[in-house]
Amino acid sequence: MLAFGSVASIGCAKVGEIKAKKAFKSANQAYQAQDYKKAAALYEETVEADPGLAQAYFYLGNSYDNLYKPSKKGEPENDALLTKAVDNYQKASEKLASSTDPANKKLGTLSLQYLVASYGLDKLNDPAKAEPVVQKMIQLEPGEPANYFALAKIYEDAGAYEEAEKVLQMAKEAKPSDPTVYMTLAGYYNRQGRFDKTIEALEERAQKEPNNPEAFYTIATYYWDEAYRDFKLKENEKREYVGKGVEAVDHALQIKPDYTEALVYKNLLLRLQANLEKDPAKQQQLLKEADRLRDKAQELRKQKVAGVS
Repeated sequence: MLAFGSVASIGCAKVGEIKAKKAFKSANQAYQAQDYKKAAALYEETVEADPGLAQAYFYLGNSYDNLYKPSKKGEPENDALLTKAVDNYQKASEKLASSTDPANKKLGTLSLQYLVASYGLDKLNDPAKAEPVVQKMIQLEPGEPANYFALAKIYEDAGAYEEAEKVLQMAKEAKPSDPTVYMTLAGYYNRQGRFDKTIEALEERAQKEPNNPEAFYTIATYYWDEAYRDFKLKENEKREYVGKGVEAVDHALQIKPDYTEALVYKNLLLRLQANLEKDPAKQQQLLKEADRLRDKAQELRKQKVAGVS
């Protein structure tokens, strides 16, 4: 009887596995067709027949996530969809995030990312629950800057600015060669009104990419924006910022002479410089050069359009 019972158990397991694979295939077809209601029902059948089919939990969660409507937030039936999405994202991440299989690990990481998004402002609005999820993501992939960015955003949104800055510095330590680390740091400092630190981050990025004209062009745009918009600046500070902006954009144009955006910004910087100039002759000289750069940028754009067409 014991042997028969063992055979019966194996048979039941095999039948469940076959049923699960069939439901999973149909669920995937519905999911690809964006029929999330049908997909959710079929993924539910899949995990009921075979709870070990870990990938299904992610797609089940994402189906419920897609069915959820932020505009109907507060309606019990709609909110229940998000609860189900979170539950299945958690299950998927637990089963897949530490997998040795690259595809499964990637899906597990995606589950964690979607789980964090579910706790966002337009959904559950619960950053306290998102924080440990992102910390887990960092533990799993300590060299991935995006995870640090997500944690820093949680802290920044909560007003914990010191913690946000520390986490962004950790991202830089984790992957100092990644330009996005410095751009994210610059964006953070700029939102905090810390222009000196903004420029410092942008210049660090340019040091990492000395042959990338966009890195130097970006520095120029920040200098122009600060000199043009910050009315609290003294005239000598504006002159300094415009001068440094011109220096940065010239560097970009040395690398790429036909860089249209850089030509446009040098034109803008020179016009700002002309406004600060007291000598009428120098002022006219700057405006004449600005006009030349503007015309050159327009001509390059025309050539590009003609080339495409």
